[in-house]
Amino acid sequence: MTTQSNTPAGWYPDPHGAPQTLRYWDGAQWTQHTNPDQQAAQGKPTQQAAPQMPQQQAGPDPRVQRQVQQQAGVAASGPGGGTLFSEPVLVVNQKAKLIEVTNEYKVMDQNGNQLGSVVQVGQSMLKKILRFVASIDQFLTHKLEIRDAHGQPVLLLTRPAKFLKSRVVVQRPDGSPVGEIVQQNMIGKINFAMNVNGQQVGAIKAENWRAWNFAIVDHTENEVARITKTWEGLAKTMFTTADNYVLQIHYQLPEPLLSLVVATALTVDTALKQDSRGLG
Repeated sequence: MTTQSNTPAGWYPDPHGAPQTLRYWDGAQWTQHTNPDQQAAQGKPTQQAAPQMPQQQAGPDPRVQRQVQQQAGVAASGPGGGTLFSEPVLVVNQKAKLIEVTNEYKVMDQNGNQLGSVVQVGQSMLKKILRFVASIDQFLTHKLEIRDAHGQPVLLLTRPAKFLKSRVVVQRPDGSPVGEIVQQNMIGKINFAMNVNGQQVGAIKAENWRAWNFAIVDHTENEVARITKTWEGLAKTMFTTADNYVLQIHYQLPEPLLSLVVATALTVDTALKQDSRGLG
């Protein structure tokens, strides 16, 4: 039998395995795979490449870069820390569904690399049916999880059922409180206060009455971040409530303000303005 040092790289049958079990020799070591390749099954080495591990999309995504730079007007910046809490720009794209009964968002950096997601949780079948047949979101309690790139929750948000004004409770995954986002007014440009232990640490201020864009300020009224809605296309605007946003954080923020800013930006459609369209 040919020695391993002289064996060319390729696929070979496994003498100790089932007929569909193959071995791959890369010139240094053997690995075992299930791959019913006919040539290898007949004992003939092939010139197939070594098995590839799933990889993320290589390089920047020009669609996300266009959303950030052209639609939101945010200049390209240097790389951040690669997490939801360390990137200077977060891109929030809601999944577009013709009939929306569960809110889902994909969160990326300015180059299109996925950093996390936002998923609505705790919806009963009755609630989904109610959302399907009527526009009553403002009267329902909403619970959302902000998850990191590995699917682990990093923040929990609850918007209790409301009648006139919205309130969002922000917690850590262990249930410890972060703060609250509380609607301040109902007429004109909508504002929200960010409160921690009963003290206001910042605010979210809509820049027009339709609340498309928001300026986020600290307790001294200094702008620390900005949320810009980006155009998602006529069809989506007419037939769904899918909104796309870009969050630009101007500098590294202290906690708990940072978590409240991230929570606000990643849930602005559901938590703050879910009922701005339609009858709700």
